[in-house]
Amino acid sequence: MTTTSPKLITVFGGSGFVGRHTVRTLAADGWRIRVACRRPDLAYHLQPLGRVGQIHATQANLRHPGSVMAAIRGSDAVINLTGILAEKGRQSFAAVQAFGARTVARAAAEAGVGTLVHMSALGADADSQSAYARSKAEGEAAVLEAFPSARIVRPSIIFGPEDDFFNRFAAIARMAPVMPLIGGGQTRFQPVYVGDVARALASLSQGSGQPGAVYELGGPEVKTFEELLRYICEVTGRKRLFVPVPWALANAKAFGLELISKLSLGLWPDWLVVTRDQIRLLQSDNVVSSSAIAEGRTLQGLGLQAQSLEAHVPSYLYRFRKTGQFERQNA
Repeated sequence: MTTTSPKLITVFGGSGFVGRHTVRTLAADGWRIRVACRRPDLAYHLQPLGRVGQIHATQANLRHPGSVMAAIRGSDAVINLTGILAEKGRQSFAAVQAFGARTVARAAAEAGVGTLVHMSALGADADSQSAYARSKAEGEAAVLEAFPSARIVRPSIIFGPEDDFFNRFAAIARMAPVMPLIGGGQTRFQPVYVGDVARALASLSQGSGQPGAVYELGGPEVKTFEELLRYICEVTGRKRLFVPVPWALANAKAFGLELISKLSLGLWPDWLVVTRDQIRLLQSDNVVSSSAIAEGRTLQGLGLQAQSLEAHVPSYLYRFRKTGQFERQNA
C-alpha cells in the first residue's frame, strides 16, 4: 500500500502580516509549507498554525539567487509575498520588489514549479511618480517574462489585526488632537480583509484563475481617506479635529519626518514616519478597475465574498480606546 505525500509549497515572505494568514489557510488546505525568509528564527510563530512537521522555515535572501533556488527546490507551487512600504538600508524597492521578484520567478521556472503566485499592489504603474508603484510594476513585468503563466495579485490596502494602516492611524489619533487630511483626504481606497487575500492566494496556488492574469482584490466598499480616518476615530472613541493638508505641505512634512528618522539612528518609531514616496502614492486612487470587474479578475471572480471593515476592524482597534475593551459603546 502506498500513500501520496501532500504537495509542497514555498512561501517567500511567509513570516509577515499577509504571510501569517496565508500560511494558516494553506495549512488548513493540507499543503506542506516551506516558509522562506531572511531570519528563519523569526518564523517559529507559524508552526502552531499547522500539524506537527507541516510548516517549517528555511533561510533565503532575494539578493542571493542560490538561496532562492534552494528554497524552491522540490516545490509544487510558490507564492511570493515579499515587499516593503519604505526603503531602509539595503532593503530598497528595486532590490526587493523588482530584482527579488525576478529572482524568484526565474528560480521557479528553472525548478519546474507548476504554479507561481506573485503579490503586487493596486496602483502598480511603470509611469507612476511613486518609486514604490514603479518597482511593483517592474516586478510584475519581470515575473511574467520569466514565468508567463504566473498569477499576479494586486490588493488594495489590507486590513486585519496586524495591519499597518488602521493600527497606525489609530495610534496617531490616540496621541494627536488633529488628524491630517493629506491632499484634502479625497483619495479613494477599497480596503480588503487579510483573510480574503489569503484565501485568494491559496485558491490561485491550487491552479484556479487565469494563467498570466492580474487579479485586483478589493473589499465591498470604496472609502475616501477622510472617511477611513473618521471611521477609525469613531471606533476608538476619539473626537479629533480634521484638517486638510495641501500636497506641497504634506511633502515638506514627510521630508522632515524622513530626516528625523535618519538622525535618530532608528530610535524614531516607524509608525510616525510618512515618506515623500508615500505622499506621491496617495495622489492616486487605490480601487479595483472596471476592466478587472468585467473580466472576473476579482475576489468575486474567484468565488469569494469580500468581508467588510465593520466585521473585523472594531475587534482589534479596541485597544486604542481610552479604557480598552471595557469602553462602553453606544448601540
